[in-house]
Amino acid sequence: MSFDYDLFVIGGGSGGVRAARVAAQEGAKVALAEEDRYGGTCVIRGCVPKKLMVFASEYSAMVDDAQAYGWDISAGAFDWDSFKGKLHAELDRLEGIYRNLLKNNGVTSYDSRATLVDAHTVALADGTQKTAKHILIATGGWPTVPEFPGSELAITSNEMFHLETLPEAILIVGGGYIASEFAGIMNGLGVKTTQFYRGTQILRGFDEEARNVVAAGMIESGVDLQLETNVVSMVKQGDKIRVTDSKGRESLFDQVMYATGRHPNADNLGLEALGIARGKKGEILVDQYSQTGLPSVYAIGDVTDRANLTPVAIREGMAFVETVFKGNPTSPDHELIPTAIFTQPEMGTVGLSEEEAAAQEPVEVYSASFKPMQQSFAGRAQKVLMKLIVSKATRRVLGCHIVAPGAGEMIQLAGIAVKMGATKEDFDRTVAVHPTMSEELVTMKQPSRTT
Repeated sequence: MSFDYDLFVIGGGSGGVRAARVAAQEGAKVALAEEDRYGGTCVIRGCVPKKLMVFASEYSAMVDDAQAYGWDISAGAFDWDSFKGKLHAELDRLEGIYRNLLKNNGVTSYDSRATLVDAHTVALADGTQKTAKHILIATGGWPTVPEFPGSELAITSNEMFHLETLPEAILIVGGGYIASEFAGIMNGLGVKTTQFYRGTQILRGFDEEARNVVAAGMIESGVDLQLETNVVSMVKQGDKIRVTDSKGRESLFDQVMYATGRHPNADNLGLEALGIARGKKGEILVDQYSQTGLPSVYAIGDVTDRANLTPVAIREGMAFVETVFKGNPTSPDHELIPTAIFTQPEMGTVGLSEEEAAAQEPVEVYSASFKPMQQSFAGRAQKVLMKLIVSKATRRVLGCHIVAPGAGEMIQLAGIAVKMGATKEDFDRTVAVHPTMSEELVTMKQPSRTT
């Protein structure tokens, strides 16, 4: 049987575009359909604009620091319109790059929603049908707001990049990295920022000591962090939103942003009719090679809800091409993924938390928390944390956790050592780079505690 294409990709985010491009480079005839903007969550409404907003928000503290270092400067006002214009121009530029990557590699693009008709056929929104030997679903995820009285008044991270004006007061609901990052951003931009989280500490699932240092730093910077607190109801009151919380208090905010969960974009794709199984959160269930129960259909990225990170989706796309188009069955490696959380203070982590490691074997914990030289001189008291979790039996470093300015940059390099199986003694043998914050990673001689 002859097909229109060797591969049809549904979804033009980082994973889908990479898979389409690399398959085309291997000589495959490839098409890709995207109903929204090319670049997906990461480029258009996630990591890239978020990081640019983090950069923008950090300048407010830099002025104070500069004064402490003897610079005669003063802060002006932050111009949201000016920044927003430049931000969206940059996102347009990046989307253009994604479109050109496909075009230059001979991939046919359809600016359309696509759904599955059968094992080898997709339908575009205008009713046109295309056939393909292989179909790859890379439709990503989407933020969701739980239903409660007034929930329609909430916005999500998607809308944060398009606010008409910067709010005077904002409530951010959630305790994960998206909520915590936006709390830091808004606070740094001069917005009165409150964060509600129903749990006992933000960043659940990360190392507890590291979470505590991040939360303390956020509070010190001015974020009103309210733990064990949730929204009960919201009503519009003039231009503002009146929020009633689980402790019976009422407060007024200009905006309420929810970051309490993301769900896979797998509804109404035609999966059920084809018997393609989905999990509890709606994710597409795949095997170790990203293959669904229907052999011709694969899925990668956030829609599979494995490790929801852009570089992971890209690696899953590359592994898919190796498996299907290069005859080299490759399973994406989800072990020891280094991650950065762009909270303020920033956090970088790789491997096991102290709690996870201690639950599986006896470990030594090496931990140093101190005021870094640059901030200390400026009179700011935010502490940083350098932490290693070491196996008593093998001496391998099982986890590394950093809370500090530039933690994301540091953890990328520490992640290489941990991925290679470095031992504590390997770290100890490495000469310190002085004076730096990260030298603590190689100078901690005595464990803080053993478990």
